[in-house]
Amino acid sequence: MTKALDGGITRLGTGIEGVEWNILGQRYFPKADCGSTFSFETNSEPGQFVPVHIHPTQDEFILVQEGELHVKLDGVWSVARPGDLVKMPRGVPHGYFNKGDVPSRALFWVSPAGDLRALFEQLHNMTDVEEVVRVSAAHAVDFLPPEANE
Repeated sequence: MTKALDGGITRLGTGIEGVEWNILGQRYFPKADCGSTFSFETNSEPGQFVPVHIHPTQDEFILVQEGELHVKLDGVWSVARPGDLVKMPRGVPHGYFNKGDVPSRALFWVSPAGDLRALFEQLHNMTDVEEVVRVSAAHAVDFLPPEANE
């Protein structure tokens, strides 16, 4: 049975059910969770990033709200600014990087929801990068070698 969407408002800087995750130093707040989609707010300090990876079964989107994000999508670098929507099709390598000197905040979502929430629950407060990569692969998020981030 597919999980239904709960109605209502998830306020800025808060997560559904009061949840906040620390994913390698970045603050994530889940915003909505149902079978068709999972959304989350990210807060990235300058220098923070998520390395290039692939979601083989999910399309992913980023709506930048504050700051800017450098995005590598299918080998091409772009800069997304407030109000910009980044569209990352399933199976296409992508990563995001806060290369600016101010924090960034963005709303992300994937469709379908898949196991991304379960992955974030496992990654919360994890510090071993090799373990992050291993656990992510078990949840259909495949990180590319470090040279993909160049």
